[in-house]
Amino acid sequence: MRNSARKQLHNRSIQSRLRKLEKVSRQAAADGKKADGATALKAALSALDKAVKSGVLHRATANRKKSRLTLALNRVK
Repeated sequence: MRNSARKQLHNRSIQSRLRKLEKVSRQAAADGKKADGATALKAALSALDKAVKSGVLHRATANRKKSRLTLALNRVK
């Protein structure tokens, strides 16, 4: 029980960080800030890959999120 509680806390902190990074990236794309969006996207993609590596997210979920974030940034002129 202690192990699962510790792992749940760790996973929750990673998921929270992912949501924040995704939100920053989407907000930069919505505001039309391509340079800020590119740096935010890079951080988000790296965090998503690390979450897959540690088993917090499924690979397909991370790939879907990475694809949608990239498309959102590419729509910015």
